[in-house]
Amino acid sequence: MKLSRIAEELSGILEGDGDIDILGVSTLEAANNGDISFLTNSKYMSAAKKTAASALIVGEDCPPLGLPFVRHRNPYLAFAKTVEIFHKPAARKPGLHPTAVIADSAVLGKNVSVGAYCIIGEDVRIEDDVEIRERCTVHHHVKIGSGSLLHSGVIIREGVVIGERCVFQNNAVIGSDGFGYARQEDGGWYKIYQAGNVIIEDDVEVGAGSTIDRATLGSTVISRGTKIDNLVQVGHGSVVGSNTLLCAQVGLAGSSRVGNGVILAGQVGVAGHLTIGDGVIATAQTGIANSVEPNKLISGSPSYDHKTWLKSSLINAKLPQMYKSLKELEKQVDAINKTLNVLPEK
Repeated sequence: MKLSRIAEELSGILEGDGDIDILGVSTLEAANNGDISFLTNSKYMSAAKKTAASALIVGEDCPPLGLPFVRHRNPYLAFAKTVEIFHKPAARKPGLHPTAVIADSAVLGKNVSVGAYCIIGEDVRIEDDVEIRERCTVHHHVKIGSGSLLHSGVIIREGVVIGERCVFQNNAVIGSDGFGYARQEDGGWYKIYQAGNVIIEDDVEVGAGSTIDRATLGSTVISRGTKIDNLVQVGHGSVVGSNTLLCAQVGLAGSSRVGNGVILAGQVGVAGHLTIGDGVIATAQTGIANSVEPNKLISGSPSYDHKTWLKSSLINAKLPQMYKSLKELEKQVDAINKTLNVLPEK
């Protein structure tokens, strides 16, 4: 494909020879002649200067590097779209595999694909263009919106409602029982029946091995456009806002309220029954024990302001030397007191 055509499809600005042929897309380090690569972070400038790529996707302020450019105001988004130009996913033909077990009361729309050894329960409604791959289980009274994709091994429990164009990676479990128990007089635990469901709105993606628990009463809600990474746990009755990112191994305890546009980095833990405001960013392994105001950048466990955490981290690394210095000062003070015959305070 000509570089000029790529620039046109990306709505980018071509700078340099647009007639060169681009055969693929690659990283700066792995690129060969004929590849287009991308530079979205200035810390990779040295790699960009050495790359064998034939062209680069860059931001509007990138200095010349002796290569043709496709300049774009959002170069990382342009890169993502370039990957799709050269790597289109294989389309599956709609149809029902003969080993799939589909209840008579299930209603399937047009162009639905159901793979081998799937189970579709009673009163399930599957809208047009849904693809359900091998060994998925969809329990009774589930609704799946048009254009959604279930990769192999996904389990959708009873009563779950899924919007349009959602993607569920392998072995995700949606609607598992919430973790709810009442203490009994003998010290044992009585299981609270989880009578609620899960609502997944449009354009949500859920990563491999992630679990979203059904509410005890009412609904656990994942709002539109939110992306959930692998091995994430969303506790029962939680509500996650729109366009939020929950990165790998994030855990939300029950009844968490997470706002819109929030980013919880890897292994962030959120205590139950609290609210995280819109636009909050929590860095990796932050422990959130209290509600957080909107647009805060937080770190640490328990969490606090990120800039303060950075200063504390620097001090923490110096604590052994500070302790050693303190003990030496105490010895010096004791020696001075002895010289002056001053008794230490009791």
